Amino acid sequence: MGFTFKNDWWKFLGLALIMYSVIAGFLIKVPDLDMIHQSIRNLFFHVVMWFSMMVMFIIGVISSIRYLSAFDMKFDRLAAQAVNIGLLFGMLGIVTGMEWAKFTWGTPWTNDPQLNGAAVTILAYFAYLVLRSSLDEDQKRARIAAVYNIFAFVLLIVFIGILPRIANNSLHPAAGGNASTMATLDNSLRIVFYPAIIGWILIGCWIIQIRLRLADVRHRLLEMGD
Repeated sequence: MGFTFKNDWWKFLGLALIMYSVIAGFLIKVPDLDMIHQSIRNLFFHVVMWFSMMVMFIIGVISSIRYLSAFDMKFDRLAAQAVNIGLLFGMLGIVTGMEWAKFTWGTPWTNDPQLNGAAVTILAYFAYLVLRSSLDEDQKRARIAAVYNIFAFVLLIVFIGILPRIANNSLHPAAGGNASTMATLDNSLRIVFYPAIIGWILIGCWIIQIRLRLADVRHRLLEMGD
């Protein structure tokens, strides 16, 4: 089936928002803030990746919960693909964050609670993929992976959402007593930042849809081969 605007408008919207945020992110006039200066433009990439990652992992954990309640394999497949795309966004978030840290703090990595928490969380989700690949029986893999996915999401909340905010030595905004940049975000940044979040989330959902269809095709081919 080809593209139809009626059914695929959100995909076009996602592409348009990403194009807008990338172009505007480099061209708009941004406030000259202490220490970060023009690197504030990385807000449109680094922070957006983390927001998108969170949404993908939320989709993943909800799908795992739905699998455990219905034992429908479509939810297991959705959870797996959501985690895959969440990890992609997470790795992009780490890479862009390291570049920002190198400019702002003088080093790509510091002993920062939020950085360390992000690393632990990413490793926990990579372990989810390793766990899935180590189990052969479909239903057994789906059950164990669903339980682990819920556990990994709890780790995410603890290591990214809670611990950095109660730490006293975090360099990140909104952590360790630092002022939140989200609450004081300049309007010139908001008009790019929020569309970028929406755009990347929509594209993430589109990629999940594509990967689910490819997985379905592979599954049918295997059934035909048997």
